[in-house]
Amino acid sequence: MARLTIDDLKVKGKRVLMRVDFNVPLDENLNVRDDFRIKAALPTIQKLLDDGARLILMSHLGRPKGKPVPEMSLKPVYERLKKYLRNKVYFATDCIGVEVKNLAYSLSDGEVLLLENLRFHPEEEKNDPEFAAKLAELGEIYVNDAFGTSHRAHASTAGVTNYIPVRAAGYLLEKELHYLQDTLENPTKPFTAIFGGAKVSDKIDVIERLLSKTDNILIGGGMAYTFLKAQGLEIGKSLVEEDKLEYARETLEKAAKLGCKIYLPVDVVVTPEISDSAKVNIVDVKEIPADQIGVDIGPTTTMIFADVIEKSKTVLWNGPVGVFEIKQFSTGTESIARKLAEMTKQGVITVVGGGDSASAMKKFGLMDKVSHVSTGGGASLELLSGLELIPITLISKK
Repeated sequence: MARLTIDDLKVKGKRVLMRVDFNVPLDENLNVRDDFRIKAALPTIQKLLDDGARLILMSHLGRPKGKPVPEMSLKPVYERLKKYLRNKVYFATDCIGVEVKNLAYSLSDGEVLLLENLRFHPEEEKNDPEFAAKLAELGEIYVNDAFGTSHRAHASTAGVTNYIPVRAAGYLLEKELHYLQDTLENPTKPFTAIFGGAKVSDKIDVIERLLSKTDNILIGGGMAYTFLKAQGLEIGKSLVEEDKLEYARETLEKAAKLGCKIYLPVDVVVTPEISDSAKVNIVDVKEIPADQIGVDIGPTTTMIFADVIEKSKTVLWNGPVGVFEIKQFSTGTESIARKLAEMTKQGVITVVGGGDSASAMKKFGLMDKVSHVSTGGGASLELLSGLELIPITLISKK
């Protein structure tokens, strides 16, 4: 059965309690540095307001460890939100209590109240029933649009659903599930997955699940060196997970049996140290010097990867293929990002997993040039691994 969405709701004059993911980075002056997640929630927020909802938004920010930390207040988010909405927006200095309840109950149709950081209370992460009940008192309808926290069964994502009978998914949550679940469950072939990032261990479950679904897997980033070492190559001082060498060998064998082609780097960028002023060299993977670190895929590998992407109809990318934060180690990651943008124009479905891959897309100004960039790092990995995300299972069925 399909999930209940905000399009199924009649919200005029109703208090709608909505979980959003406004866990955004702040700069040293405590202003919002990157509002990607705020913007991602705007379509749901505006739709509910246009329909006459009295909207109460709740989110966490950072890890305040269950006590108020002024530097992790949602006040800067409130300031940014006011710029984007043509509606009246109010801010509550807490997320529960008499004052907060009075504010919520005094909202008019089409007005918004943003609650203070949920994690200023330890009960949020403990999924405390009493705390969840206090949050639930604020709304008559519950909407979850916080994909980034949907792998955590907290009071605001799970416990609160015990007290509000009508629970719907927002547009962002629906979009995430459409691309990360529905599209990749039955992908248009050929289907290529690109994996990068530091560790093999972070991606094991996803790789396991996608081996039988993908035609090609391209591996770059720090995790590539564990696979290269598993093949008996010298990798110098490059990142390696010794306890995953056997897994890497088995994965290569399993992929061959399933007809999934795994591509590893054939050349890499190496450097004696990871720094902004580091000198770099391009070497064949069979010639990595013992005193050097691999920090990016080389030009030949980039061409091979681009060629595979070009022949694909669906591409998933999770994890940068180099230390892209430093300019001279960012070429491979930028090339892949640009190739995905180019192929999206030609009708290829391109899905970028959250976290560092999303940061790379932002850095290269390509956020809106692919089919979908996920707002959730951990949540997207768990969903791709086939795990059930409890908060999503708690949304009402139509």
